[in-house]
Amino acid sequence: MSNAAPPRKAPDQPWRTEGTPEEPPRQPGGRRTRGRWWGLLLTAVLVFLLAYVGLTYLDRGNEPTISYTEFSRQVDAGNVDKIYSKGDSIQGQLKSARDNPEGDGDYTRFKTQRPAFADDGLWQSLRTHDVTVTAEPVVRERGLLSNVLLSLIPIVLLVAVWIFFARRIGSGLGGAGGMLGRKAPPKPVELQPGRQRTTFADVAGIDEVKGELDDVVGFLEHPDAYRRMGAKMPRGVLLAGPPGTGKTLLARAVAGEAGVPFFSASASEFIEMIVGVGASRVRELFAEARKVAPSIIFIDEIDTIGRVRGGGASVSGHDEREQTLNQILTEMDGFSGSEGVIVIAATNRADILDPALTRPGRFDRVVSVATPDRGGREAILRIHTRDIPLAEDVDLARLARTTPGMSGADLANLANEGALLAVKRGQDHVTWSDLSEALEKVQLGAERTLVMPEEDRRRTAYHESGHALLGMLEPGADPVRKITIVPRGRALGVTMSTPEVERYAHSEGYLRGRIIGALGGMAAEQVVYGVVTTGSESDLETVTAIARGMVARWGMSERVGRLSALPNDAQQAYGLAAAPQTLDVIDSEMRRIVDECYDEACRKLRDHRGRLDALAQALLERETLEEADAYRIAGITRLAKDVDV
Repeated sequence: MSNAAPPRKAPDQPWRTEGTPEEPPRQPGGRRTRGRWWGLLLTAVLVFLLAYVGLTYLDRGNEPTISYTEFSRQVDAGNVDKIYSKGDSIQGQLKSARDNPEGDGDYTRFKTQRPAFADDGLWQSLRTHDVTVTAEPVVRERGLLSNVLLSLIPIVLLVAVWIFFARRIGSGLGGAGGMLGRKAPPKPVELQPGRQRTTFADVAGIDEVKGELDDVVGFLEHPDAYRRMGAKMPRGVLLAGPPGTGKTLLARAVAGEAGVPFFSASASEFIEMIVGVGASRVRELFAEARKVAPSIIFIDEIDTIGRVRGGGASVSGHDEREQTLNQILTEMDGFSGSEGVIVIAATNRADILDPALTRPGRFDRVVSVATPDRGGREAILRIHTRDIPLAEDVDLARLARTTPGMSGADLANLANEGALLAVKRGQDHVTWSDLSEALEKVQLGAERTLVMPEEDRRRTAYHESGHALLGMLEPGADPVRKITIVPRGRALGVTMSTPEVERYAHSEGYLRGRIIGALGGMAAEQVVYGVVTTGSESDLETVTAIARGMVARWGMSERVGRLSALPNDAQQAYGLAAAPQTLDVIDSEMRRIVDECYDEACRKLRDHRGRLDALAQALLERETLEEADAYRIAGITRLAKDVDV
């Protein structure tokens, strides 16, 4: 069963719905958006036809342009009744019609142009023949009706363009949307029969979180039982946790378990360039949810609009983001109320949300959704592989042990990558080899076809052997799972180490062991070649982060003391959260710890040089060593390490 979000019912609404009935048939005479567009087009055509008829027939002039010689002849004959002259242009009317010598038919009104060189005493001739010289044009170029019709054409075009762009902006504009008649599509009043919904059976690995949400499901299923005890439905539930841990899936499962409509939207979809659109969309979303209440609204990545107010760079405090947030606050706990509507939101940064959003009465519960433990990972793998034919050698429990820290999305991707590899190889089943290689691809990157010089290849073998040997020798270190000198991603070689058991608190000894293991590659190059290379860049980044945390955050330095000198993100806070003297002490303590660990790494590798050479030689021959082969070649007994020392 696919867990993808259902398609939107209308392209202009920024949310998706699930569990709502189909749109009911329209009543006779109901207005349709397409019908309004046809009406607008018909109106434009009628206006054009009216303008055309008015310009062509109602006020069409039939006066021909005659030669000045013909005009003089008619004056001399006494057939000119009246004229109007503007400059050398003359308009006139005859007493009786005459045949047009330069065209078909006869004419009464006419136009002509008096040559500039003419000196024929025109005025005297006109007076002699009693021609009336008027002050108004005898022939009008365009009538009032024509001018009105012509003036309407640009107005109609402007209105049509304005309506077009207003509709493209979206249904959100509160005032403009009302003027244009844009209303949300009608929603059903009963659930679709037989539609599959996501339930708690599709969610695994986070049982404690499901327990937190059971109350919400119970309230939606049996609201009267809770109301009799005076219990109120929670207004909102905030799901906080790393990406890929199943927050969206949990929200959909709650709606599916309770059998209520589910509205899903991303917070960023409410934000538009025009201020007020987001707030209007929030009002519309809550209004639609109330129509089919009880219902659930899910807002993903709510930190996009829910950040602490007043800290933005906007000149005005009432920008689009803050107006949208204010509208959400009002809908959840304001005068309008949202009886029967529960809001579930997800975020990766619960610490930056506005306090007004996380207080009781808005988001009554804050549920932490963490990465699953080993049992949870196994259950998630079983869900994501239930439609994948697995070979008999696939052990999902073993795979779960080697994937600590992976989220549900990571595990789903792992299962899919294994299936893709099996298809590429033309297999009927997904084997353990497929899943193992997929795990390497997900964690380490895809293999690169890189041809290295023999000297670089040998140096890489010693580098990875140093990592692996120190991981085997150091007490409490994570077991070595695989060693390879096949280039993957940015690395020329990789040593995989994963813990035997889930670790939730790390001792100073364990952290020092990790630093020693990370420095093993550089130490091996120093012991064997007497020089170091740039291949230790990522190792040094890891070492620096661990040492900084030990000294500045976890109180593992006597000189700094039991202080959190660089809280939260040390990369951003460094130089800002502590006094200069404290920063100097932190720097010196970090150097002391790393130097001690590096000396320890070099000493152990010198003491076990034979094992180091054996591992490097095996890597050069086979390129990849699995866990059992690596421990056997190094001559070290693999012991279970269940206690963090």
